[in-house]
Amino acid sequence: MPLPVAGHCALTPDGAHVLTAEATTDRLRSALTLTDSLAVAGLTATLRGYQLAGVQWLLDRDGGAVLADDMGLGKTLQAIALMLCHPKAAHLVICPTSVSANWAREIARHASGLRAVGDHDEAALGTVTVTTYARLRRDPDRLTGRLWGVVAFDEAQQIKNPRTLAYRTAKTISAHYRLAITGTPVENQLGDLWALGDLVRPGLLGTRRRFRDRYIVPIQRRGSPTAAHRLAAHTRDLVLRRTKTEVAPELPARHVIDVACAITSEQRRLYEAALAEAFDTGLGAGSARRTSVLALLTRLKQVCNHPAQVLGQDGPLTERSGKFDRLADMLDEIIDTGAGCLVFTQYTAMGRLLTADLADRHGLAVPFLHGGLRPANRDRIVDEFQSGKGPNVLVVSLRAAGFGLNLTRATSVIHYDRWWNPAVEDQASDRAHRIGQNQPVTIYTLRTAGTIEDHIATMHERKRGLADAALTGGEADLLALGDEELYGILRLGPEAAR
Repeated sequence: MPLPVAGHCALTPDGAHVLTAEATTDRLRSALTLTDSLAVAGLTATLRGYQLAGVQWLLDRDGGAVLADDMGLGKTLQAIALMLCHPKAAHLVICPTSVSANWAREIARHASGLRAVGDHDEAALGTVTVTTYARLRRDPDRLTGRLWGVVAFDEAQQIKNPRTLAYRTAKTISAHYRLAITGTPVENQLGDLWALGDLVRPGLLGTRRRFRDRYIVPIQRRGSPTAAHRLAAHTRDLVLRRTKTEVAPELPARHVIDVACAITSEQRRLYEAALAEAFDTGLGAGSARRTSVLALLTRLKQVCNHPAQVLGQDGPLTERSGKFDRLADMLDEIIDTGAGCLVFTQYTAMGRLLTADLADRHGLAVPFLHGGLRPANRDRIVDEFQSGKGPNVLVVSLRAAGFGLNLTRATSVIHYDRWWNPAVEDQASDRAHRIGQNQPVTIYTLRTAGTIEDHIATMHERKRGLADAALTGGEADLLALGDEELYGILRLGPEAAR
């Protein structure tokens, strides 16, 4: 439950500040003066009330801010409107490669007063240079040698590590206004929030060490509500985050269903063999132990998916994995109804097994949307799915789906395997549950009962609570355990009994 702060904001489980309904109304009233000026400036889209309030809030922040609205609430459109409010400038967008084309489309569609250009084109007044974090690392001089109007760092959590070249280079870019855009301002731990804050408003949150002593230690380690209140107050003029339930109550319902699946005898044998091999030979110490534990966790998760994945086989697939067979039954029904469905997996090998099975059993050429696709192929797959020209099922790589995808044709979302951080799964689910969706969305999370996936499910619930608002990823928790404690968590539970 979020903690109210001064009646105007709250601290969510991800450690970010959220405007309450009362404060949102106040901000909306103060934003009404923007209506005419934005229309004159060349915005061809109609802003929703909360988006209008958001643009005003951004304009009121001197020099920069973090726009951290819930996924699907139109952060890109608000950023474009902000640029239109600075007409006598050239602007810069730095984003993941996968969404660069989407930025160009959105600018062309919604802003007659702006023109998207590539990073080798002339950055004249009224242009928005759209480039990528990869380009930022390879060719920083092109971006750091001039003064920009607005520089927007989209999916800014991608450069949250202050030690990286990309982050250090980003801080040297000169701009009148620096905007970090992210739906997950705290992806793993509260240090992420400090990094984003120091990127857009250097020094506002103090030094990294002081932030750690004042906020990270008391909140993450002790669950201190006092420190959480302090942090919310400190970031009130830095971070704007609104949730769907606050500002888009008309959005259809979102239902989450946990699906426990039985382990098969083959999976049990492989799971126990992986545990025995790791603990009998020893996990080592220091960096070697870290490598051994991470390899073990990955192998156990792959066993839970399907023996064919961990053994590097193409088949046969049926009756070897309880989770796989349950998914097959679910998809049989969904395919018959014609309703759109997304199936997420974090493993490329598993995605290919799933699409091969759908081709064998249904004769469907179901695409697999993953990070290795060229942007043109990725866009074609999305367009065909959304328009109904392609199959009503789409298999998607979990990490590739985190950025800039609109897949509102889907009314069912299935997470075939579990990621350590619930924010990553939520971001993927919100490809379907977002503005533009007019049907309720059902999200199914599959897990093999009695295995490591039970621990991940429990950890997800714990991370959503305030006391553990920004715990590091679950694998980091396990890395800190001794052999006996680790074995106690990973061994098969009663649900997987023979």
